[in-house]
Amino acid sequence: QVQLVESGGGLVQAGGSLRLSCAASGRTFRNNVMGWFRQAPGKEREFVAAITWSGANIYYADSMKGRFTISRDNAENTLYLQMNSLKPEDTAVYYCAADTDRYLLPTHQKGMAYYGKGTLVTVSS
Repeated sequence: QVQLVESGGGLVQAGGSLRLSCAASGRTFRNNVMGWFRQAPGKEREFVAAITWSGANIYYADSMKGRFTISRDNAENTLYLQMNSLKPEDTAVYYCAADTDRYLLPTHQKGMAYYGKGTLVTVSS
């Protein structure tokens, strides 16, 4: 059974930083696209960032560029999201995601095949 388990969420002041982690189990995703999505209260889920199996190609949502960094450790089957200069509007549940594709496709920004249960990030003003 595939499991994606996020950690690292919490409460932080505006301008602060957090690092999210996602541990994959049940199968290895070292050959697959992985990413992060988020969902704020009362809003639809939105794409945050995605990374190819090798890390050679990375996409970010425009509002995250320059502030968020996605990375992965395939040996540990773990995905990361470093979030800096956090803003109150970044408050959301952040979901780790993985897909069956090896390379990034435009459709990955709409959704992926597997999701974790999410970790809450709250940014206070």
